[in-house]
Amino acid sequence: MTEDPPPNPALLPAGLRDVLPPEAETEAAAVEAMMAVFAAHGYQRVKPPLLEFEETLLAGTGGAVADQTFRLMDPASHRMMALRSDTTPQIARIATTRLADAPRPLRLSYAGQCLRVRATQLAPERQIAQAGIELIGADGPEADAELVLVAAEALAVLGLARVSVDLTVPPLIPLVLDDAGFAEPTRNALARALDRKDAAAVQALAGRLAPTLIDLLLAAGLAPGALAALRAASLPAPARAQAARLEATVAAIAARAPGLGLTGLTVTVDPVEFRGYRYHTGVCTTVYAAGEVPGRNEELGRGGRYLCGEAEEPAAGLTLYPDAVLRTAPRRKARRRVYLPSNTDPARARALRAEGYATVAALAAAEPMAEAARLDCAFVLLADQLQPVSGE
Repeated sequence: MTEDPPPNPALLPAGLRDVLPPEAETEAAAVEAMMAVFAAHGYQRVKPPLLEFEETLLAGTGGAVADQTFRLMDPASHRMMALRSDTTPQIARIATTRLADAPRPLRLSYAGQCLRVRATQLAPERQIAQAGIELIGADGPEADAELVLVAAEALAVLGLARVSVDLTVPPLIPLVLDDAGFAEPTRNALARALDRKDAAAVQALAGRLAPTLIDLLLAAGLAPGALAALRAASLPAPARAQAARLEATVAAIAARAPGLGLTGLTVTVDPVEFRGYRYHTGVCTTVYAAGEVPGRNEELGRGGRYLCGEAEEPAAGLTLYPDAVLRTAPRRKARRRVYLPSNTDPARARALRAEGYATVAALAAAEPMAEAARLDCAFVLLADQLQPVSGE
Protein backbone atom coordinates (compact mmCIF):
# COMPACT_ATOMS: atom_id res chain seq x y z
CA MET A 1 0.00 0.00 0.00
CA THR A 2 1.44 3.35 -1.00
CA GLU A 3 0.65 6.63 0.67
CA ASP A 4 -0.62 9.57 -1.35
CA PRO A 5 2.09 12.14 -1.95
CA PRO A 6 1.80 15.29 0.16
CA PRO A 7 0.04 18.18 -1.61
CA ASN A 8 2.16 20.73 -3.36
CA PRO A 9 2.65 23.57 -0.83
CA ALA A 10 2.00 26.11 -3.59
CA LEU A 11 -1.43 24.64 -4.34
CA LEU A 12 -4.30 26.90 -3.28
CA PRO A 13 -8.08 26.36 -3.19
CA ALA A 14 -9.98 27.09 -6.39
CA GLY A 15 -10.55 30.79 -6.94
CA LEU A 16 -7.65 31.89 -4.71
CA ARG A 17 -4.17 32.96 -5.77
CA ASP A 18 -0.95 34.52 -4.57
CA VAL A 19 -0.29 38.02 -5.90
CA LEU A 20 3.44 38.36 -6.57
CA PRO A 21 5.85 41.21 -7.33
CA PRO A 22 5.47 43.58 -9.03
CA GLU A 23 1.70 43.03 -9.35
CA ALA A 24 1.05 43.29 -5.62
CA GLU A 25 2.81 46.66 -5.36
CA THR A 26 1.01 47.90 -8.48
CA GLU A 27 -2.36 46.94 -7.04
CA ALA A 28 -1.59 48.60 -3.70
CA ALA A 29 -0.48 51.81 -5.43
CA ALA A 30 -3.62 51.83 -7.60
CA VAL A 31 -5.89 51.37 -4.59
CA GLU A 32 -4.17 54.21 -2.73
CA ALA A 33 -4.47 56.46 -5.80
CA MET A 34 -8.22 55.84 -5.88
CA MET A 35 -8.53 56.32 -2.13
CA ALA A 36 -6.72 59.66 -2.45
CA VAL A 37 -9.38 60.84 -4.91
CA PHE A 38 -12.14 59.71 -2.54
CA ALA A 39 -10.47 61.57 0.34
CA ALA A 40 -10.11 64.72 -1.75
CA HIS A 41 -13.91 64.72 -2.18
CA GLY A 42 -14.50 64.47 1.56
CA TYR A 43 -14.93 60.69 1.91
CA GLN A 44 -13.41 59.58 5.21
CA ARG A 45 -11.81 56.16 5.34
CA VAL A 46 -13.07 53.40 7.63
CA LYS A 47 -11.67 49.90 8.13
CA PRO A 48 -14.21 47.27 9.19
CA PRO A 49 -13.00 43.82 10.29
CA LEU A 50 -12.91 40.79 8.02
CA LEU A 51 -15.13 38.81 10.41
CA GLU A 52 -18.25 39.71 12.32
CA PHE A 53 -20.92 37.85 14.22
CA GLU A 54 -23.21 36.19 11.71
CA GLU A 55 -26.39 37.85 12.95
CA THR A 56 -24.96 41.35 12.56
CA LEU A 57 -23.06 40.90 9.29
CA LEU A 58 -26.05 39.30 7.58
CA ALA A 59 -28.68 41.67 8.98
CA GLY A 60 -30.35 44.27 6.76
CA THR A 61 -28.53 44.71 3.45
CA GLY A 62 -26.15 41.86 4.39
CA GLY A 63 -28.94 39.33 3.92
CA ALA A 64 -28.73 39.86 0.17
CA VAL A 65 -25.29 38.22 0.05
CA ALA A 66 -25.89 35.51 2.67
CA ASP A 67 -25.58 32.71 0.11
CA GLN A 68 -22.07 33.93 -0.80
CA THR A 69 -20.84 34.19 2.79
CA PHE A 70 -18.43 31.82 4.56
CA ARG A 71 -19.36 30.97 8.16
CA LEU A 72 -17.33 29.51 11.02
CA MET A 73 -17.56 28.97 14.75
CA ASP A 74 -15.69 31.46 16.95
CA PRO A 75 -13.70 29.32 19.46
CA ALA A 76 -13.64 32.23 21.94
CA SER A 77 -17.35 33.08 22.13
CA HIS A 78 -18.78 29.85 20.64
CA ARG A 79 -20.95 32.02 18.39
CA MET A 80 -21.23 31.76 14.63
CA MET A 81 -19.17 34.28 12.70
CA ALA A 82 -19.25 35.27 9.04
CA LEU A 83 -16.51 36.44 6.68
CA ARG A 84 -17.55 39.40 4.57
CA SER A 85 -18.39 38.83 0.92
CA ASP A 86 -19.23 42.53 0.35
CA THR A 87 -18.22 45.60 2.34
CA THR A 88 -21.35 47.77 1.98
CA PRO A 89 -23.33 46.01 4.77
CA GLN A 90 -20.46 46.70 7.17
CA ILE A 91 -20.41 50.39 6.24
CA ALA A 92 -24.16 50.52 6.85
CA ARG A 93 -23.62 48.99 10.32
CA ILE A 94 -20.87 51.48 11.18
CA ALA A 95 -23.00 54.41 9.97
CA THR A 96 -26.00 53.41 12.07
CA THR A 97 -24.10 52.44 15.24
CA ARG A 98 -20.63 53.92 15.78
CA LEU A 99 -21.36 56.98 13.62
CA ALA A 100 -25.08 57.33 14.31
CA ASP A 101 -24.59 60.85 15.70
CA ALA A 102 -22.17 62.03 13.01
CA PRO A 103 -23.44 64.90 10.81
CA ARG A 104 -25.27 63.92 7.64
CA PRO A 105 -24.70 63.45 4.82
CA LEU A 106 -22.01 61.03 5.92
CA ARG A 107 -19.28 60.30 3.38
CA LEU A 108 -17.26 57.13 4.02
CA SER A 109 -14.70 55.24 1.94
CA TYR A 110 -13.11 51.81 2.30
CA ALA A 111 -10.67 49.40 0.69
CA GLY A 112 -10.13 45.74 1.46
CA GLN A 113 -10.57 42.12 0.49
CA CYS A 114 -13.79 40.08 0.38
CA LEU A 115 -14.23 36.32 0.10
CA ARG A 116 -17.11 34.62 -1.66
CA VAL A 117 -18.31 31.03 -1.45
CA ARG A 118 -18.67 30.52 -5.19
CA ALA A 119 -16.98 31.85 -8.27
CA THR A 120 -18.61 32.19 -11.69
CA GLN A 121 -17.37 31.58 -15.19
CA LEU A 122 -17.13 35.33 -15.76
CA ALA A 123 -15.61 36.00 -12.32
CA PRO A 124 -13.48 32.96 -11.44
CA GLU A 125 -11.77 34.51 -8.40
CA ARG A 126 -13.38 34.08 -4.99
CA GLN A 127 -11.16 36.60 -3.18
CA ILE A 128 -12.08 40.03 -4.49
CA ALA A 129 -10.53 43.43 -3.80
CA GLN A 130 -12.92 46.32 -3.29
CA ALA A 131 -12.45 50.09 -3.03
CA GLY A 132 -15.58 52.14 -2.65
CA ILE A 133 -17.54 55.07 -1.30
CA GLU A 134 -20.83 55.33 0.57
CA LEU A 135 -22.97 58.49 0.87
CA ILE A 136 -25.42 58.12 3.75
CA GLY A 137 -28.21 60.52 4.67
CA ALA A 138 -28.68 62.17 1.27
CA ASP A 139 -31.58 61.24 -1.02
CA GLY A 140 -31.38 63.56 -4.02
CA PRO A 141 -30.21 62.89 -7.59
CA GLU A 142 -27.16 65.05 -6.85
CA ALA A 143 -26.01 62.39 -4.37
CA ASP A 144 -26.29 59.63 -6.98
CA ALA A 145 -24.45 61.83 -9.47
CA GLU A 146 -21.65 62.55 -7.00
CA LEU A 147 -20.90 58.85 -6.55
CA VAL A 148 -20.70 58.31 -10.31
CA LEU A 149 -18.46 61.32 -10.90
CA VAL A 150 -16.08 60.66 -8.00
CA ALA A 151 -15.65 57.05 -9.17
CA ALA A 152 -15.02 58.23 -12.73
CA GLU A 153 -12.39 60.68 -11.48
CA ALA A 154 -10.69 57.91 -9.49
CA LEU A 155 -10.51 55.76 -12.64
CA ALA A 156 -9.18 58.69 -14.69
CA VAL A 157 -6.26 59.00 -12.25
CA LEU A 158 -5.29 55.44 -13.25
CA GLY A 159 -5.42 56.30 -16.95
CA LEU A 160 -8.97 55.13 -17.71
CA ALA A 161 -10.16 58.25 -19.51
CA ARG A 162 -13.05 56.63 -21.41
CA VAL A 163 -15.57 55.45 -18.87
CA SER A 164 -19.09 54.22 -19.60
CA VAL A 165 -21.71 54.40 -16.84
CA ASP A 166 -24.85 52.31 -17.24
CA LEU A 167 -27.75 53.48 -15.06
CA THR A 168 -30.61 51.16 -14.15
CA VAL A 169 -33.63 51.25 -11.82
CA PRO A 170 -34.25 47.69 -10.52
CA PRO A 171 -37.58 48.61 -8.81
CA LEU A 172 -39.14 50.01 -12.02
CA ILE A 173 -40.22 46.77 -13.73
CA PRO A 174 -41.52 45.14 -10.50
CA LEU A 175 -43.68 48.24 -9.96
CA VAL A 176 -45.06 47.96 -13.50
CA LEU A 177 -45.80 44.25 -13.01
CA ASP A 178 -47.40 44.93 -9.61
CA ASP A 179 -49.77 47.45 -11.18
CA ALA A 180 -50.73 44.99 -13.94
CA GLY A 181 -51.65 42.31 -11.38
CA PHE A 182 -49.95 39.33 -13.05
CA ALA A 183 -50.21 35.98 -11.27
CA GLU A 184 -46.94 34.64 -9.85
CA PRO A 185 -46.01 32.12 -12.59
CA THR A 186 -46.57 34.66 -15.39
CA ARG A 187 -44.81 37.40 -13.46
CA ASN A 188 -41.73 35.22 -12.92
CA ALA A 189 -41.67 34.17 -16.58
CA LEU A 190 -41.95 37.82 -17.67
CA ALA A 191 -39.11 38.83 -15.36
CA ARG A 192 -36.90 36.11 -16.87
CA ALA A 193 -37.83 37.15 -20.41
CA LEU A 194 -37.03 40.79 -19.71
CA ASP A 195 -33.75 39.83 -18.08
CA ARG A 196 -32.82 37.84 -21.21
CA LYS A 197 -34.02 40.70 -23.46
CA ASP A 198 -36.37 38.17 -25.15
CA ALA A 199 -38.89 40.41 -26.94
CA ALA A 200 -40.80 37.46 -28.43
CA ALA A 201 -41.40 35.91 -25.02
CA VAL A 202 -42.43 39.27 -23.57
CA GLN A 203 -44.91 39.72 -26.41
CA ALA A 204 -46.39 36.28 -25.78
CA LEU A 205 -46.68 36.65 -22.01
CA ALA A 206 -47.54 40.29 -21.32
CA GLY A 207 -50.93 40.64 -22.97
CA ARG A 208 -52.16 44.27 -22.95
CA LEU A 209 -48.93 45.32 -21.20
CA ALA A 210 -46.77 43.98 -24.04
CA PRO A 211 -46.47 47.30 -25.98
CA THR A 212 -45.23 49.11 -22.87
CA LEU A 213 -42.74 46.41 -21.93
CA ILE A 214 -41.46 46.10 -25.50
CA ASP A 215 -40.98 49.88 -25.65
CA LEU A 216 -38.99 49.76 -22.41
CA LEU A 217 -37.01 46.77 -23.65
CA LEU A 218 -36.01 48.64 -26.79
CA ALA A 219 -35.26 51.87 -24.93
CA ALA A 220 -31.87 50.76 -23.64
CA GLY A 221 -28.96 52.79 -24.96
CA LEU A 222 -27.42 56.24 -24.75
CA ALA A 223 -29.15 58.34 -22.12
CA PRO A 224 -30.89 60.95 -24.34
CA GLY A 225 -32.71 58.40 -26.52
CA ALA A 226 -33.44 55.98 -23.69
CA LEU A 227 -34.90 58.73 -21.51
CA ALA A 228 -37.08 60.00 -24.35
CA ALA A 229 -38.51 56.48 -24.78
CA LEU A 230 -39.03 56.23 -21.04
CA ARG A 231 -40.92 59.52 -20.98
CA ALA A 232 -43.20 58.31 -23.78
CA ALA A 233 -44.00 54.99 -22.07
CA SER A 234 -47.30 54.54 -20.25
CA LEU A 235 -46.26 53.89 -16.64
CA PRO A 236 -48.16 53.69 -13.35
CA ALA A 237 -47.44 56.51 -10.91
CA PRO A 238 -44.87 54.66 -8.70
CA ALA A 239 -42.89 53.54 -11.76
CA ARG A 240 -43.16 57.03 -13.28
CA ALA A 241 -41.57 58.43 -10.10
CA GLN A 242 -38.64 56.02 -10.50
CA ALA A 243 -38.24 57.03 -14.15
CA ALA A 244 -38.28 60.72 -13.20
CA ARG A 245 -35.60 60.13 -10.58
CA LEU A 246 -33.44 58.36 -13.16
CA GLU A 247 -33.79 61.30 -15.53
CA ALA A 248 -32.92 63.77 -12.77
CA THR A 249 -29.78 61.75 -11.95
CA VAL A 250 -28.65 61.84 -15.59
CA ALA A 251 -29.21 65.62 -15.63
CA ALA A 252 -27.17 66.02 -12.44
CA ILE A 253 -24.29 64.01 -13.92
CA ALA A 254 -24.35 66.08 -17.11
CA ALA A 255 -24.34 69.32 -15.12
CA ARG A 256 -21.31 68.42 -12.98
CA ALA A 257 -19.11 66.33 -15.28
CA PRO A 258 -17.61 69.22 -17.32
CA GLY A 259 -16.39 70.94 -14.15
CA LEU A 260 -14.44 67.82 -13.18
CA GLY A 261 -12.79 67.52 -16.59
CA LEU A 262 -14.43 64.15 -17.32
CA THR A 263 -14.67 64.52 -21.08
CA GLY A 264 -14.63 60.75 -21.73
CA LEU A 265 -17.73 59.93 -19.69
CA THR A 266 -20.57 58.14 -21.50
CA VAL A 267 -23.94 57.59 -19.79
CA THR A 268 -26.29 54.83 -20.91
CA VAL A 269 -29.67 53.78 -19.50
CA ASP A 270 -31.40 50.38 -19.38
CA PRO A 271 -34.95 50.63 -17.97
CA VAL A 272 -35.55 46.87 -17.70
CA GLU A 273 -32.22 45.72 -16.29
CA PHE A 274 -32.48 43.92 -12.92
CA ARG A 275 -28.75 44.10 -12.27
CA GLY A 276 -27.92 44.85 -8.63
CA TYR A 277 -28.27 43.37 -5.17
CA ARG A 278 -31.74 42.65 -3.85
CA TYR A 279 -31.42 45.47 -1.32
CA HIS A 280 -31.19 48.19 -3.96
CA THR A 281 -34.18 50.53 -3.90
CA GLY A 282 -33.51 53.08 -6.64
CA VAL A 283 -31.00 54.19 -9.25
CA CYS A 284 -28.12 51.72 -9.68
CA THR A 285 -24.83 52.14 -11.50
CA THR A 286 -22.48 49.80 -13.34
CA VAL A 287 -19.16 51.23 -14.52
CA TYR A 288 -17.31 50.01 -17.61
CA ALA A 289 -14.10 51.10 -19.31
CA ALA A 290 -15.65 51.53 -22.73
CA GLY A 291 -13.24 51.08 -25.59
CA GLU A 292 -10.07 50.87 -23.50
CA VAL A 293 -9.40 47.27 -24.57
CA PRO A 294 -10.73 46.21 -28.00
CA GLY A 295 -13.39 43.50 -27.67
CA ARG A 296 -13.66 43.88 -23.90
CA ASN A 297 -16.16 45.97 -21.99
CA GLU A 298 -15.23 44.78 -18.51
CA GLU A 299 -17.23 45.70 -15.44
CA LEU A 300 -15.09 47.90 -13.21
CA GLY A 301 -17.57 48.58 -10.44
CA ARG A 302 -21.18 48.80 -9.41
CA GLY A 303 -23.44 50.25 -6.76
CA GLY A 304 -26.79 51.80 -6.09
CA ARG A 305 -29.32 53.28 -3.72
CA TYR A 306 -30.46 51.43 -0.60
CA LEU A 307 -31.97 51.97 2.85
CA CYS A 308 -29.50 51.95 5.71
CA GLY A 309 -30.29 50.31 9.06
CA GLU A 310 -33.54 49.84 10.95
CA ALA A 311 -34.35 53.54 10.54
CA GLU A 312 -34.12 53.04 6.75
CA GLU A 313 -31.89 56.05 6.29
CA PRO A 314 -31.44 56.92 2.60
CA ALA A 315 -28.03 55.86 1.32
CA ALA A 316 -26.14 55.03 -1.85
CA GLY A 317 -22.74 53.57 -2.62
CA LEU A 318 -20.42 52.58 -5.45
CA THR A 319 -17.74 49.88 -5.28
CA LEU A 320 -14.80 49.65 -7.69
CA TYR A 321 -12.95 46.37 -8.29
CA PRO A 322 -9.18 47.04 -8.40
CA ASP A 323 -8.40 43.68 -10.05
CA ALA A 324 -10.66 44.49 -13.00
CA VAL A 325 -9.45 48.09 -13.09
CA LEU A 326 -5.82 46.99 -13.41
CA ARG A 327 -6.64 44.45 -16.13
CA THR A 328 -8.10 47.30 -18.17
CA ALA A 329 -6.01 50.35 -17.25
CA PRO A 330 -2.75 51.23 -19.01
CA ARG A 331 0.06 49.18 -17.49
CA ARG A 332 1.77 51.08 -14.69
CA LYS A 333 5.57 50.96 -14.68
CA ALA A 334 7.10 49.09 -11.78
CA ARG A 335 9.42 51.02 -9.48
CA ARG A 336 12.96 50.83 -10.93
CA ARG A 337 15.49 49.13 -8.67
CA VAL A 338 18.98 50.45 -7.92
CA TYR A 339 21.69 48.24 -6.42
CA LEU A 340 23.72 50.03 -3.74
CA PRO A 341 27.24 48.77 -3.00
CA SER A 342 28.13 48.49 0.69
CA ASN A 343 29.96 51.84 0.86
CA THR A 344 27.00 53.92 -0.43
CA ASP A 345 26.32 57.21 1.36
CA PRO A 346 22.95 56.84 3.20
CA ALA A 347 21.97 60.39 2.21
CA ARG A 348 22.43 59.49 -1.47
CA ALA A 349 20.28 56.38 -0.97
CA ARG A 350 17.52 58.49 0.64
CA ALA A 351 17.65 60.90 -2.29
CA LEU A 352 17.19 58.07 -4.77
CA ARG A 353 14.18 56.77 -2.87
CA ALA A 354 12.73 60.28 -2.83
CA GLU A 355 13.07 60.31 -6.63
CA GLY A 356 10.95 57.15 -6.84
CA TYR A 357 13.61 54.46 -7.12
CA ALA A 358 13.68 51.32 -4.99
CA THR A 359 17.13 50.85 -3.45
CA VAL A 360 18.55 47.36 -2.85
CA ALA A 361 21.46 47.53 -0.41
CA ALA A 362 24.37 45.11 -0.55
CA LEU A 363 24.41 42.75 2.42
CA ALA A 364 27.64 40.92 1.55
CA ALA A 365 30.69 41.46 -0.62
CA ALA A 366 29.89 40.84 -4.30
CA GLU A 367 30.73 42.13 -7.76
CA PRO A 368 28.20 45.02 -8.07
CA MET A 369 27.13 44.61 -11.68
CA ALA A 370 26.64 40.84 -11.46
CA GLU A 371 24.81 41.12 -8.14
CA ALA A 372 22.54 43.84 -9.51
CA ALA A 373 21.63 41.66 -12.48
CA ARG A 374 20.95 38.69 -10.15
CA LEU A 375 18.62 40.81 -7.99
CA ASP A 376 16.72 42.23 -10.96
CA CYS A 377 18.02 45.77 -10.56
CA ALA A 378 18.02 48.17 -13.50
CA PHE A 379 20.91 50.30 -12.21
CA VAL A 380 24.00 50.17 -10.02
CA LEU A 381 25.22 53.22 -8.11
CA LEU A 382 28.91 53.48 -8.96
CA ALA A 383 31.04 56.57 -8.25
CA ASP A 384 27.84 58.36 -7.23
CA GLN A 385 26.35 57.81 -10.71
CA LEU A 386 23.58 55.48 -11.84
CA GLN A 387 25.03 52.92 -14.24
CA PRO A 388 22.58 50.76 -16.24
CA VAL A 389 22.93 47.04 -15.68
CA SER A 390 24.10 45.13 -18.75
CA GLY A 391 21.16 44.23 -20.97
CA GLU A 392 18.94 47.07 -19.66
